[in-house]
Amino acid sequence: MSDNKWEKLQAAVSASGISIKDVAEAASIAQSSIFRALNGSTKAPRPETVDKLEAAFVALLTQKMADYRQALSVYGYNPIRNRNEEMATHMPAMTQTRKYFGTDGIRGRANTFPMTAEVAYRVGMAAGKMFMSETDRRHLVVIGKDTRLSGYMIEPALVAGFTSVGMDVRLFGPLPTPGVAMMTRSMRADLGVMISASHNAFADNGIKLFGPDGYKLSDEVELAIEARMDGNILTGVADPHKLGRVARVDDAQWRYVEIAKATFPRHLTLNGLRIVLDCANGAAYKVAPLALYELGAEVFPLGVTPDGLNINEKCGSTQPQAMAQKVKELRADIGIALDGDADRVVICDEHGQIVDGDQIMAIVAGALARKGLLKGNGLVATVMSNLGLERHMQKLGLSLERTKVGDRYVMERMREGGFNIGGEQSGHVILSDYATTGDGLIAALQVLAERVESGKPMSELGRQFDTVPQLLKNVKYTGQNPMEREAVKQAIRDGEETLKGTGRVLVRPSGTEPLIRVMAEGDDAEQVKAVVNAITEAMAASA
Repeated sequence: MSDNKWEKLQAAVSASGISIKDVAEAASIAQSSIFRALNGSTKAPRPETVDKLEAAFVALLTQKMADYRQALSVYGYNPIRNRNEEMATHMPAMTQTRKYFGTDGIRGRANTFPMTAEVAYRVGMAAGKMFMSETDRRHLVVIGKDTRLSGYMIEPALVAGFTSVGMDVRLFGPLPTPGVAMMTRSMRADLGVMISASHNAFADNGIKLFGPDGYKLSDEVELAIEARMDGNILTGVADPHKLGRVARVDDAQWRYVEIAKATFPRHLTLNGLRIVLDCANGAAYKVAPLALYELGAEVFPLGVTPDGLNINEKCGSTQPQAMAQKVKELRADIGIALDGDADRVVICDEHGQIVDGDQIMAIVAGALARKGLLKGNGLVATVMSNLGLERHMQKLGLSLERTKVGDRYVMERMREGGFNIGGEQSGHVILSDYATTGDGLIAALQVLAERVESGKPMSELGRQFDTVPQLLKNVKYTGQNPMEREAVKQAIRDGEETLKGTGRVLVRPSGTEPLIRVMAEGDDAEQVKAVVNAITEAMAASA
């Protein structure tokens, strides 16, 4: 660690308006030693001290930014809403300026950068040091995973990194992502980790991080972790007698089952309901069937025989055809499909017709509003949600606020605006009264509660609004981002002009893969198709 890093930190603190005294207090470091260094009486603080000061400064700065956003919202200014168009069509993806983190943690093909054992080890060391303080207490990180074969490679690498800096580790084994977030908070852990690539195929894997409050880390904190990963990673490792210890938590799954069941109204029961449940051969393959069974349902499980290679394979929320077919075969009342880490859900009615995340949010938001339990007078969705949902909310006298894609950004806006429901069309549904991230099982339980309470068949309940024709195409690319080419920019402008007043165009880079997502929606399906085709053809021609 050079004096240069200390000098940069001083400059950043000075520019932020945060006092170095506050930074020292947040880092639990004696202020006198810091002030001597500032006055030039001594050299720069030790490298590990600078690291702790930097982590504390980033945390304070992140809070300060959140406070500013909250203050702006009091005056009716919403920077997220006011910048939707810019984010949707012109702003480069943040992942393009990052080395490791994308829109939902670190993700990639297993045993290939960045999803290697070495990177996982560095994540453990960097994040561990960042979330430790100088207090004498033991520091704790909890780790869950889905059922991918590569989890056996990533998990021990993370454990090695965390224990090497003195953090104790508790291993959950297969557990849904929202379960890890819940356990992070309930076990008073300093950090939570989920090893999963969500809905991706088995060959991919990922690392998601949760803070001690159970929420996903902010962009600023992730960037600070990246900086540590690329620094002198061996600085500040624990002495041999202070290395972390590791243990397995055998009852984590059952704890999560009880938490999920507690969100279902006590005066209701699932007795008599026939439910097809597809667990995608993923993290919820044990907990989800058990929760529904214990609430009284007759459960017909699919995707509950993971072998490390079949997660999300022709099953789950991204391929719900098997679930829909089984519902028709068994004449079930409803089908529920989770993805690999169970943070998203897709439902089908008794006829096998799909009910996506937009309709699910409409069902739950409507029920909450009727009961006087809806907070924020609306919900939060992303730029991908159907225009029909927005119009439906307006008819109910409720609002819909949009963020860029990623349930983390939905959650951030929910916290800023005091909303208790938000999510994505893909099936990430966040119910902040119960969870700090998307939870497929809990969202499904709220739909089931409305199904039981209303007495309506799912075919009626699942059609809250008429969707506006929407078309999405993915364009893979190598080399230069095609969105930077003038011909493509012009095609986007032309499309926006064509759909002006009746629809919208959304063109954005994926946060997890080298491809561009081109989406348009509007009242005229043929017009929407023509706009999407024109943009994708411009991308192909400029390749």
